[in-house]
Amino acid sequence: MNETTLIEKLIKIEALFAGAATDGERASADQARQRILKRLQELLLQDPPVEYKFTFSDMWSRKIFVTLLRRYGLTPYRYYRQRYTTVMAKVPKHFLDETLWPEFQKINEELNSYLQEVTDRVVKKVLHEDISDAVVVEQPLKISLDQNSISKNPITAQNEKPSMPSETHKTNSHKKKKKKKRKKKKRNR
Repeated sequence: MNETTLIEKLIKIEALFAGAATDGERASADQARQRILKRLQELLLQDPPVEYKFTFSDMWSRKIFVTLLRRYGLTPYRYYRQRYTTVMAKVPKHFLDETLWPEFQKINEELNSYLQEVTDRVVKKVLHEDISDAVVVEQPLKISLDQNSISKNPITAQNEKPSMPSETHKTNSHKKKKKKKRKKKKRNR
């Protein structure tokens, strides 16, 4: 998929949610947006806006959603100390359920698949042709210090069960001692 195809798909998605009936209407993204805005204005009179909190796992999804909100005249915001991935908005429930959220999901799905294709193509071309996912193993892999195996395969699986490093054990026991001291101080107060 190239960028032009992606843009055409996104225009068709918007036309679908605007309730376009003919091919001519589908070709005009501006008419579709106007129809959605009109429907939103009608819903505002019947269905008062409700404050919603949306949390996104990646910046791309957040950016798409914030842009869609602004496109329909809705103001995205977040409260002080909320995470960057959180978006607040006051939206009529009916509009959210029937138009905004389904449209966001379809656009997000299309853009994610496009970004995945581009990422795979670039990584495969620039870094390495094997872009498969990591292998799932039963036990942690141990790094081999043999120079020959490092150049061929830097990580090799071992059948031995790894033991916990003594430094980690000391750190954990040290934390427990500190915790006990704090509890004693609280009791003495």
